[in-house]
Amino acid sequence: MIGGFGVWELLIILVIVLVIFGAKKLPEIGGGIGKAISNFKKATNEPDEIDVTPKSEEKKEEKKDD
Repeated sequence: MIGGFGVWELLIILVIVLVIFGAKKLPEIGGGIGKAISNFKKATNEPDEIDVTPKSEEKKEEKKDD
């Protein structure tokens, strides 16, 4: 049993998805789900704060100090 679903339940869900979307769309759906999961993992690993300071401003200030 995986996460509350048995083998038969997972098989029934797979058959329903196959009937609804067709065999040709399954690789596209799988690829989309894979990309979504990887993007979610990247988003959870990134720091909470984002630096939005323009880098060109920082370089100009450094040149003025010289």
